[in-house]
Amino acid sequence: MKYSEQKCVLALALCQGLGVKTVLALLKKLSLNELFTLGKPELCALGLSEQVANNLLHTDWSKIDSISTFCQNQQIHILTIFSSAYPTQLKEICNPPIVLFCKGNVSLLAQPQVAVVGSRSSTRTGLELASEFANGLSRSGLVVTSGMARGIDGAAHQGALDAGGSTIAVLGTGVNVVYPKRHQRLYDDIVQRGLVISEFLPNTSANSTHFPRRNRIISGLALGVLLVEAEIKSGSLITARYALEQNKEVFAIPGSIKNRLSSGCHYLIKQGAKLTENIEDILEEVSFFCENSLYSIEIDRQKEELCPVLENLGFEVTSVDTLTQRTQWPVEQVVARLLDLELEDKVERVLDGYIKLARG
Repeated sequence: MKYSEQKCVLALALCQGLGVKTVLALLKKLSLNELFTLGKPELCALGLSEQVANNLLHTDWSKIDSISTFCQNQQIHILTIFSSAYPTQLKEICNPPIVLFCKGNVSLLAQPQVAVVGSRSSTRTGLELASEFANGLSRSGLVVTSGMARGIDGAAHQGALDAGGSTIAVLGTGVNVVYPKRHQRLYDDIVQRGLVISEFLPNTSANSTHFPRRNRIISGLALGVLLVEAEIKSGSLITARYALEQNKEVFAIPGSIKNRLSSGCHYLIKQGAKLTENIEDILEEVSFFCENSLYSIEIDRQKEELCPVLENLGFEVTSVDTLTQRTQWPVEQVVARLLDLELEDKVERVLDGYIKLARG
């Protein structure tokens, strides 16, 4: 039976053990529909493991049909990595999502964006700054992108909307799931006047492992990332790190040395982020990219060639604490690297730690 391109890509996205790099490599050799006509020997000959080949052969097409029908009924757009509306800049990051589920104005994905992120436990000053900067960015014609979390994210989205501008919320839940619940009205406003997106299936509930994953999408969509308030060990720092790896601009607003929520911003400034005092500090850096539509991203290849975390991980279950001891890296650096390796389909998270995958 021949399936639509969208349903084929959905099937690939749902195939356990199949990462985006493998998918793109396979589709250089044959078409989507050809892939689903192959038997196990042919799939293994293409480089797939027996388990992944079995998973692909046992695709639940009724589930795919159900997802497609649900999205159509709920006005959820499904963008595959092969869709013309899929954002070009997101294709160029290390591990782009194979599928994006969207509610709202999909055309905003093609517009120049600046991400505004920060602490969930922000101060009143931090909330005011997030709103003011988002307001200014919107008035300058930029789309404000964030994660719709409480605190800085919510203030940034609201600031953009208050300016009559556009904003994109990247969720760590299904695109139709409001989290936190207090943001129901904000969610509704963003759907009406902006865009909500997620790589997770509709109805997917909140999970702590989802939010670091969504951070790479926030930074991947944007020309630059503005950090308003954050501690050093925070999701916002992960977003900033992704931005640096994606060759994006990173901006940080300084604060009092007695405010723990300024520590992350100060750390980034020491690492080369631009100390940001006003909207002009951002506009002078990103305006060149806006005018020339440059979304060129360089990926750090050295990280792939030599990775202490991967070298110290075997096929037996290994805890994060053990990896921290073996690599002599800070625990937050180990966790962030494990997330990268998981997205690259090289390791798998299990109950008591991580295991190395054979293809890794």
